[in-house]
Formats: sequence, structure tokens, C-alpha cells
Amino acid sequence: MNTRKAIMKIIKDCYPFIEELNPAQKAAIKQGYLEDQHNYILAIPTASGKTLLGLMAAIKTILEGGKVIYTVPLISIQNEKIKEFKELEKHGISVGKDPRSADLAIMVFESFDMLTRFSWNTLNEIDLLIVDEFHMIGEYTRGPTIECAITRLMSLNPRIRIIALSATLSNLEEIAAWLNANVIQHDYRPVPLYKEILTLDMLNAREKNEAIVKILQEAIKDENQILVFVSTRRFTEALATFVSQKIRKNIPKETREIFNKVADKILEIPQKSGSAPTFTCLKLAECIREGVAFHHAGLFTRQREIIEDEFRKGNIYMITATPSLMYGVNLPSQTVIIRDYTRWTRQGPKWIPVFDYEQMSGRAGRPQYDKVGYSYLIAKSPEEACQLEEYYIQGEIEPTNSKLIENKDAVYHQIIGQIAAGLADNPDDLIEFFKKTFYGHQLTNNPNMNIIADNLEYEIDSSIEFLIKNEIIKPTATGLKATPFGLLIANSNYSVETSIRLHHLTTEMDKLDTYQLIYEICKTPDMPFISFKTSKGKDRVREKLQEHGIFIMDVSNKEATAASLIEWINERSEHEIENRFNVYAASTRRAAYEASQLIRFFKEICEVTGTYGHSQTLDILTARLYYGVKEDIIPLVVGVKRLGRIRARRLVNTFGYNLKNVSEDELQRVDGIGPRMAAAIKKYVKKITSF
Repeated sequence: MNTRKAIMKIIKDCYPFIEELNPAQKAAIKQGYLEDQHNYILAIPTASGKTLLGLMAAIKTILEGGKVIYTVPLISIQNEKIKEFKELEKHGISVGKDPRSADLAIMVFESFDMLTRFSWNTLNEIDLLIVDEFHMIGEYTRGPTIECAITRLMSLNPRIRIIALSATLSNLEEIAAWLNANVIQHDYRPVPLYKEILTLDMLNAREKNEAIVKILQEAIKDENQILVFVSTRRFTEALATFVSQKIRKNIPKETREIFNKVADKILEIPQKSGSAPTFTCLKLAECIREGVAFHHAGLFTRQREIIEDEFRKGNIYMITATPSLMYGVNLPSQTVIIRDYTRWTRQGPKWIPVFDYEQMSGRAGRPQYDKVGYSYLIAKSPEEACQLEEYYIQGEIEPTNSKLIENKDAVYHQIIGQIAAGLADNPDDLIEFFKKTFYGHQLTNNPNMNIIADNLEYEIDSSIEFLIKNEIIKPTATGLKATPFGLLIANSNYSVETSIRLHHLTTEMDKLDTYQLIYEICKTPDMPFISFKTSKGKDRVREKLQEHGIFIMDVSNKEATAASLIEWINERSEHEIENRFNVYAASTRRAAYEASQLIRFFKEICEVTGTYGHSQTLDILTARLYYGVKEDIIPLVVGVKRLGRIRARRLVNTFGYNLKNVSEDELQRVDGIGPRMAAAIKKYVKKITSF
């Protein structure tokens, strides 16, 4: 059997709904995409099978004895791709996150960047790199990371093949010249997508939410589903509540029973972790009972997954979402409505880019689910509709430009990485590296950027000076070297700003104050926030911080996060935290986990800078944040796997700290402890009492 037949056999087995390749995919194959070893950019519309083309190249590489990395910008996309690609394991192709143990490794940009700096042996074993959502190279935060990782890769492993996947690139020739890539461009979309601007008059509606209700009512009649994009978390909830109240009278009994089951699943999530449902959970469940869900980062992760899964099954009419849902997640929404086309910036409200409009519109009409897709942007008046038509429907996607030099922290991190990896030891080496990046390519070849060409040398020199001043790199007789502190930064994904702040803390804190330290890490840029829902809880946050000697005037999400984490390590539930501070407390576990990792990083900084006196205190705080417990039950929650803080506290409240003479039968009288957990507890007790 030749290779192409073997590939198609695997594809048809893993994707049985695919009867034949579509015109865009056939055009790519005809162009020699599978046979030759050129780099490629696949620029075809959303839902047109870019992933499948990438996967075909991956399968071919693996069948020929090679290894593949498939890199994505977000963990949510990574998880979805791993779940999808696991089907390949039936054919002996191992799938995972680590290229050392998987034939096909799905990695987020940051992990891949780290690989290019410090795992050269592994890197040299890779034959193919696939970059999904390649347009993210022009995004401020993650763009510089993947841009520099690709640059480093092309220098260290020039034989590797690169395939970039994107639906939204306008300056293809410029990007292709940088990658030395062939371009496959096609306008085929298996599900036709119709984009329209609707006015309130057209829908006989007084305001946008009423217009959305009317669109949804028609969609329900046609057994179709809707995804609505709004600008903020609060708006997702307000819109879902409004719509659910308007449609509740017309929901059939059997459909309502389905909605009720989904709502019950939503309420089970906090209960499984020992918390009563928060007000946000109750509001979400109430909306879902009418077939409408809201989706944002303030929900429990598992709740978002349930919403996505049930929407795919057709068990939810409509999702209202923040723009974060425009990337990666494949949902069967025949209709996408973009209600809010402005975003608040420091300069006031601004229209979203055409790029974002295209990404959101592309969520409409997905293969396997729909035969047609509709994207509606709602305008208040005919005059506004004309402006929107000209800008979004007729307008062109903005060019994808490097944000590398704009992102100062990214420049610092890449300089540290190059020096720590032994790839540069002087300014000239660093300038040479930056000239090879997409930024450097644009600087050299784009007339619009020539005016800032002289800035590169200045940026590198001033960055080196800054890093020397902060004891991250140092000049030596043999060139620039990373200090132990610099090596620590290079081996982490934490920002240089966070690292320097924590480094300063090692000298400022003679006596370690646990609560002050929590507040300090909440002020670093790497700490995810627990956000206020409204400003109602600000006084209580201020009071909580004052209880622990932290006096502040202005209260923002940083302070809300610190107060919530203080409550968390004192064994408050998400329900209690939300009620006290009026925050999105479902984010607490994620914030607490990230805080625990930052404390661990702080301990490492202390150790490389010769401060060892705080190690035990920091270990205790790391465990308290990770498990959400007071200090006294740390040994129990650490020693007994999956015991958790709720059951651990019940044990101590019932039997005290000495469990040596407590039988398994007695242990099982504690709520939530069954035979298996009782046996695990006794095993732990026996182990610690045998020393």
C-alpha cells in the first residue's frame, strides 16, 4: 500500500464522516503539498479542513519514521486537539504533550518556545512543525513567543519542515518570504457563510437584545442554534437572563426536561468540590432551564465544558459569550450574532479589528453540523449599518505585523533565553538573532518600517543594560552570561517584570508575612485575577486586607484576588467567597493554583540569591494555596490522595489529629468517606506512625 493510500485509510477510520476531500484539500494535494518538503502556509477559510491537511502531513511524516509537533496558542485548544487526535492511537501513532514520548506532540506556544531553548536533542528529532492559528504571530502577548521560537528553530534545525495554518492572513507574501514557504490559498468553504448587517428597523425591534430574541425565536423554529458575542462577562449574563425570560413560555415540556438535566449538571460542579452553588452558578442554571447559557472565564472550567458539550448535542438553544470563544472551539452554531463591535480601551471605546470580526463570524456554520452559516452584526440605524458594511463586510483584514519590539518583556525574555542557551554572548549575536525574526524581516523589507530600523540596536543595548542592572545577566571575560537568577527566569514562563518584583521581595522582607506575600504576588502580571462582578464588594475587600495589616486606598481586581485567596487558605468555599466580596469566585481554584506556583518560584529565587530562611514557610504557603487549607491539616491532604480539604477537616473535627486507633468502620461514619478512602487513610496513618 503506498503512503497516500495508507494516510487516507487512517483518516477515513478516524474521521468516518469524511467521505472525500473537499476542493481546498484536493487543491493542496494536487499542488504537491504532501510529496515535497517545502514549508507551507495554508490560507483557507474557517471550517475548510486546514486541521485535516496538517494532520495528513503529520501522519505521512510519522509513517516514514519521523516525529511531529503540532503547536497551538491556548491550553483549551491543546486539550481539544489531543482529544481529537487520540483516535490515531488505534493505528500505532502515539499522541501526547511531550515530544520525547509521543509521535505527535500537541504543545502550547510557551512550551514549544522552551523546547527550542533548552532541549536541542529533542528538537533535532522533530521532522515537522505545524503551527495552528498562525495569525496569532501578530498578537501582542503570545505572538513574540511563537515568532522567536520559530526563528530559533530555523537556525537550530534547518531541515525541519514548517506548516502554518490560518484563515485570516492578508500579507501572505511577506510572511511566506520570512518562512521561505509556499502558499496554498483557496476560497472554498464547505458550509457557505453569509455575512449581513441587520438594523433594528429590519427586525421591528427597539433595542439589540430584543432583536436577538426575535432571531432566536426563528432559529428555534428551524431547529438551529445561535452563538452571540458580547464584550464583557457582565453583558453575557445580562443578555442570557433577558433572552431566557422572553422565550420561557414557548418551550415544549420534553425540551424543558432536557434543559433541566443540563442545569442540574451545572449545579453539581461546585457541590462536588464541597461548595454550595454560587450566585453565578444559580443564575447560569436558571438561564439554562430556558435553553440559554452564558460562557465566560468566571465560571468553573467544568461548567464551560458542559455548556460546550451540551451545545454540540443540541441541548442548548443559545450561548452568549465573550470574544475568547472565537478561537479554537468547534461549536455547531448555524448563526453567529455580534452584538458588540466596540471594545473599551484606555483611549475610550474603539471598533474591533476586521480580523476579530472574521474570527467571530467564522464560528457560524460548521461542518458535521450545518449546511449553511449566517453572521449577523447588529446596527441601531441604517446610517450605522452603512458604516459597518463598509468597514467589516467590504473592508480588508489588517496586515499581520510583528509585535516583538512593542512587547518589552518579550524582548527581555528572548535576550535572556539566547544568552542562557549559549546562543549569544554579545550584542552583535543578539542583533543578528532579532534580524532573523519576522520583526527583523519586516524591518528590512517593509518600507513603512524602515524609519525605525535604527531602533533595533538601541533596543538591544538598552535591554542588555536593564538586565545587567537587575542582576539577570552579567558581562564576563568571555562575553555575556546569565546569572543563576537569569537561568531561573530562562527556564520559566514567568515574565521578567514578575521575576524582578519577586527578586526585590527577597531583600525587602526580613520577616516573611504570609498575607503580605499573597498580596504582592497578586500585583504581578502573571497572576490571573479573581474579578469583581460589580463594585459592591470593594469595602469588604478593603476590610479583609486591613485585618492582615495591608492598607490600601484604591481597590481593584488585584485586591479582590488577594482577599479571596486569604479566605481560600482559611478554608472558605467559593460560595462564601462570592457572597462576601461579590467576585467571580469560580476562578478561585485556578488563581490559587497559579499563586502556589508563583510562591514556589519565589522560593527558588530566594535560594539562588542565598536567602534560605523562608523555605519552610514558603513550602507551607504553597501547600495551603494548592489545597485551600489551614496549616494544621496539610499533612492529611498531602498524605492521602484525593482526600480533599472538606473530608480532611471533618476527620479532624470528629477524631482529632491522632487517627492511629480509629478503625476503618469508624472512619466510614464520616460523611463522604467510603471503604476505599478509609483504607487509604489507614495506610497513611500506618506509614507515618511506623517511623
